Amino acid sequence: MTPMTIEDTLLEMKDTSELMIDLAYSALLYDNEEIARHVIELEEMVDDWDQEVQKRAVERAIKDRDVEKALVFIRLANSIETIADGAVLIADVVLRDIEPHPVVAAALRESDTTIVTVPVPPGSPAVDRNLGEMKIASETGMWVIAIRRGVEWIYGPDEGTEIREGDLFIARGPVEGEEELRKFIGE
Repeated sequence: MTPMTIEDTLLEMKDTSELMIDLAYSALLYDNEEIARHVIELEEMVDDWDQEVQKRAVERAIKDRDVEKALVFIRLANSIETIADGAVLIADVVLRDIEPHPVVAAALRESDTTIVTVPVPPGSPAVDRNLGEMKIASETGMWVIAIRRGVEWIYGPDEGTEIREGDLFIARGPVEGEEELRKFIGE
């Protein structure tokens, strides 16, 4: 596999930090510890990328004699890493089991939406098909917002995203949709 460029790494960091914010707020709103733990895991990846960008930016500055460009890369990486740290602070509220603010608690009681993780089991009818073919959203009411595939993440998967055995769906939708999604993919 070809190593990512600094620019590609920064884009991956940006996409990951956006997903982290979404997951952190979802973990908080739906009091979901599993989703909160995924935020912590993603933050470790962002930290690693931040260090890599800094190292490679300095190497590039030495080679190209372009200190200004290196500083831009480093500042961008640091800013994105700060956003990721903010997501962790939000998720940490769930992990430490802190009582939500009364307004948040009231919203939770009235919510008919949830966020769940659903693994794609061996032999699932979804394996080797794409999200569009499966029509998961129309069949279950659940929207797959991310897929964890081993150590990689697919953010905002689209209709053409192929489903593989062992994928972990992170899906949001109506509470009753969780059971439907699990049945639908054969869990």
